[in-house]
Amino acid sequence: MINYVSRTAHVEDEAENDALFVRSVGRAMAVLSSFHAAEHPLSLSEIARAADLDRSTTQRLVHTLRKMGYIRRDRHDRGFIPGIRIYDHALDAMRLDSLNQRAVPYLLELRGAVNERVDLSLFDDLRLVYVSRVQPERKRLHDLLVGLSVPAYCTSAGWAAMSKLPDETVRDIIRRSDRIQHTPRTIVDENALMDKVHQCRKQGYAVALEQLLMGEVAIAAAVSGPSGIPLGSVTITALVSDWSPEAFEQAMAPALMQTVRAISHA
Repeated sequence: MINYVSRTAHVEDEAENDALFVRSVGRAMAVLSSFHAAEHPLSLSEIARAADLDRSTTQRLVHTLRKMGYIRRDRHDRGFIPGIRIYDHALDAMRLDSLNQRAVPYLLELRGAVNERVDLSLFDDLRLVYVSRVQPERKRLHDLLVGLSVPAYCTSAGWAAMSKLPDETVRDIIRRSDRIQHTPRTIVDENALMDKVHQCRKQGYAVALEQLLMGEVAIAAAVSGPSGIPLGSVTITALVSDWSPEAFEQAMAPALMQTVRAISHA
């Protein structure tokens, strides 16, 4: 499973620079955020290290969050994991987000037209976070995970969103990205990535071939707010065993652009 987390503010730095910042709330959120990159239940020491907090403070915060249902021991008592109350907030975020609400009918219609996986992701600095995923009959486990995030620098969704931003902002995003070589095809060179953004800006959509996972091709277009600022992207993803990149682009681009225009104007 691929999951990426963009910036996580350092609590003490934020408290130092913002008189309204509540330090205890920031520390509690740092504890919850410590699970973002975890691959197994975390011990108290691992949470403290990930949250950049001392053990005593971490112990009190974990105790409080356990009492409230936001952290629990895993079923085999190997450590701590997020609690069931987290799901309530994920549901709240999805059902109250007006973009997600108005996009879902169009995503379903697009999936019916192309019979491939269709996603809506929200733009968040260095990453995009999936908020709606509509599956074809063929699917894999990681395809089902709402909340999964992908980096902006090497995805069609990221190139599409960045195409709506000024070049200096795009270069800043690229330079702050980790630029990991996920596959032999992953583009990490700054100028080559700028070319992809410029190409998307010109044609309205971006195509990414095996940038994150071998065997996948994706096409995406940005959804913008009234001011033109990118809110996120709609992506269609398929298998290269089913499509050549050229045929995929030719078949998917018209329906994708029609859907994005409909969502943006809804």
